[in-house]
Amino acid sequence: MPDHAQPPHTRSPGSPEAAAPRASRRPVKAVLFDFHGTLAQVEEPRQWVLEAAAACGVTLDRVKATSLADRLLTAGRAGGPLPARVPPRLAELWADRDLYQHAHRGAYTGLAETVDAGIEGFADALYERLLTAEGWLPYPDTAPTLTALRAARVPVAVVSNIGFDVRPHFDAWGLTDLVDAFVLSYEVGRCKPDPAIFWRACGMLGVDAEQTLMVGDSPADAGAVAAGCAVLVLPTADPGRENGLGAVLDLALPA
Repeated sequence: MPDHAQPPHTRSPGSPEAAAPRASRRPVKAVLFDFHGTLAQVEEPRQWVLEAAAACGVTLDRVKATSLADRLLTAGRAGGPLPARVPPRLAELWADRDLYQHAHRGAYTGLAETVDAGIEGFADALYERLLTAEGWLPYPDTAPTLTALRAARVPVAVVSNIGFDVRPHFDAWGLTDLVDAFVLSYEVGRCKPDPAIFWRACGMLGVDAEQTLMVGDSPADAGAVAAGCAVLVLPTADPGRENGLGAVLDLALPA
């Protein structure tokens, strides 16, 4: 199988029909998934702002919330676009954001504080939305895909560059039992595309990298090629829209 697999045929998760004939390839014994942009997406920006303001006891009208959301996205949102500029005082925290919890929080609250919203405690409230399952939306095909892999006894790990624990999110979504291991950068001290984080995940699942498929949406995820894994890079999709996770089943399950 090519390292960057883009199969021409995609069956829906749980679909009973057989996949189209495929070329001979090495078998997939386990699947690694990125978290953000692959299994789940942060909530819509305006809703993020409205909810954070409400947590501070402030009700914003939708026009002001939209304007504020645009400014915060430019400043830099966790799970959103990279900041247009990182202030020098935040440079060290930014560099370490996926290795330490305090750095992750400090970097993103610091970026939010560069936008004057006139709401006390607003930057912290914005960050707190990130730590709750309500601040994220799993993609519609996430649960069906994970369920199909579990039924086929294909082990799964979530491998994420992140500065906080996503296990409570999976608990809230009822998906924890479908994941065999969580390999989070701030816990293991390695960030994608470092091959070491992928090797750690393979070791936790008890499989060889050469028989493992990494599924993600970024060049950092594609770095798994250097660890010996095959890679499937999915397109970015908006919250609530399918992002092609069903392709995993064509690659990981028997025809």
